[in-house]
Formats: sequence, C-alpha cells, structure tokens
Amino acid sequence: MLKKIKLKVVTPERLILEEFVDQVSLPTTGGELTILPNHIPIIIRLKVGDIVAVIDGEYAPMAVAGGFLEVKNGVDGMTEVVVLADFAEHVGELSDEKVDQAKARALELKKQMDNKEVVNFEHFESELERSLTRVKIADKWRTRKYRK
Repeated sequence: MLKKIKLKVVTPERLILEEFVDQVSLPTTGGELTILPNHIPIIIRLKVGDIVAVIDGEYAPMAVAGGFLEVKNGVDGMTEVVVLADFAEHVGELSDEKVDQAKARALELKKQMDNKEVVNFEHFESELERSLTRVKIADKWRTRKYRK
C-alpha cells in the first residue's frame, strides 16, 4: 500500500476538505511547496493561489487566500497537513455565476477605492483579494480535468 498524507483544509467558516491524499501542492510565501509522505515538519504562511491535492491520481484544486500551513508527523507516523486558511473554496464550487459575481464585486470595490472616507482598507483589501482569487483560479482550472 502506498503511503498517504492526511490533509485537512479549514477556514473560519467551515471545513473545506479532510481526506487522505497522495500529495499536495500549496502557494507559500517561500514559493510553491509540494508535500509528499514523510515530509519534514514545517509551519509556513500561505499566499494567494491554488492548493492542488492529488487523490488517487486525480487533481482536487482549491482556491486559497492567506493563512498558514502546518506539516507534522502524526502519532501513527503518518504525515499530517493542516491548512488554516483565511479563505478557501473548492474549484468545483466556483460556478460561472459565482465567478461573474466575483468579477462584479471586484469592479465595485475598485470604484469605491476613490472615496477614501468610506473605504475600510483592511476589509476592502481582503474582500478584493478573495474576489480576484476566485476569478483567477476558476479561469485557470476551467479547461482542466479535476475531481469534483
């Protein structure tokens, strides 16, 4: 039996994925990182991009914007990967309607930027980042085959 990784992707709102995977690639502040079984323990900050888990040879992509990644060795010796993301969403959840809404919201937020008295820049930045991430990752995976 091939070794697996226990992957858990969580946001403040919900559990996105909890599954045994062959490998997972993530966007980190140190660059793209691929975790395989028996990876060394690490904690690192995530950046905007896509998390791509490989489950029995199929891709399971997710959009992510910020958060942290922890790789540790479990009690049973299995590699465990925990992603605590500010925002994450499976690409299969990004319907054309959601992508269109994200594009419209991003444009609306960019227009609001001109009115500096109304804009809460921290909230604005994170909301704009989420909208743009949805659009970018949905466009990237639109023509590729992935696990729904």
